[in-house]
Amino acid sequence: MPKLFTIIGMFISCFILLGFALDLLGHFVLPAIAPFQGASILMDISFTICAGVLAYLSWSTYQEIK
Repeated sequence: MPKLFTIIGMFISCFILLGFALDLLGHFVLPAIAPFQGASILMDISFTICAGVLAYLSWSTYQEIK
């Protein structure tokens, strides 16, 4: 069961990372790909960093359980 939770955490964090990274990239390069239309750059940066940290923590926990 703990393995399942770490895998779910990795998938959710990758999904959040992809969404906010696309929004951040779309704000500067191509506004058509921005899912949130570049509402807040600070929000995009902070959520991208937090999602990356969550992905790393999920991966390292998965490696410990293995």
